[in-house]
Amino acid sequence: MHILIIGAAGMVGRKLTDRLVAQGGLADRTVEKLTLVDVVPPSTPASFSGKVSCVTADLSIPGEAEKLIATRPDLIFHLAAIVSGEAEADFDKGYRINLDGTRYLFDAVRLEGVKAPYKPRLVFTSSIAVFGAPFPEKIDDTFLTAPLTSYGTQKAIGELLLSDYSRRGFFDGIGIRLPTICIRPGKPNKAASGFFSGILREPLAGQEAILPVSEDVRHWHASPRAAVGFLLHAATLDTERMGTRRNISLPGLSATVGEQIEALRRAAGDKAVKLIRRVPDPVIDKIVAGWPRDFKPERALALGFKAESSFDEIIRVHIEDELGGKLA
Repeated sequence: MHILIIGAAGMVGRKLTDRLVAQGGLADRTVEKLTLVDVVPPSTPASFSGKVSCVTADLSIPGEAEKLIATRPDLIFHLAAIVSGEAEADFDKGYRINLDGTRYLFDAVRLEGVKAPYKPRLVFTSSIAVFGAPFPEKIDDTFLTAPLTSYGTQKAIGELLLSDYSRRGFFDGIGIRLPTICIRPGKPNKAASGFFSGILREPLAGQEAILPVSEDVRHWHASPRAAVGFLLHAATLDTERMGTRRNISLPGLSATVGEQIEALRRAAGDKAVKLIRRVPDPVIDKIVAGWPRDFKPERALALGFKAESSFDEIIRVHIEDELGGKLA
């Protein structure tokens, strides 16, 4: 099996690569080749017995996607995007990367299939940002996509393209709407949602964190470990069970910022909580106000997707996976 991961240098891309290497296979098929792609050089995974190609490429440049698809990978993970805050701040860049890059990739697969029969599985990471207020108490599987940000709009268009290209038989696509990933390891990025991770990650490491919104803000979360599980499950899922609706809202955990902080207190005590400094940011507050708060993901649960059930569990995953099982 040949797997192509676009966005392989990102946090989720790295963790997905590591899991695939550790497993050595997927759905009883051996992974013989990995092609890892990003705008910065992806790292070559250690201890992988198959062939690895690490490619530096920008899908928003015409012709780049065709080069990748010419190798005819069996499975494509499309993770590449610029994040919400950056897409909102730079309109042109957001549409160039998040929309044009996605369309170029989808078309490259379509055109490769014109040369000779070719129909790979394609997993596209969408976002709960495709939904916009006003919201019901819980967003179910029939709620409309009406984004209130450029990022959400770009992802919603990608979902429509994926559904249409799958309907036409160009590829076997599934779009997964990821919850906000928490706790993200590493340094903060430009995502407007970054503080959700920061108010836990930094105090757990003994560092100060900035909280730009009030503690009553509620949001939908899943861990990086769960995100990788979502991707692998989507890669092997029988898409016939999805019918024509190829995009799906995934399980997660609805929690307020205050509930996050109380879970931090249980894990690391008052000393960690005192490292959180309140600095209101009206720009971040406005963006977050237009995001979903809670879901009723019955389709995803019925299809076997799983996530954490408490923030205590999400914090425990971070301590195990990123801190060697120990607090600072």
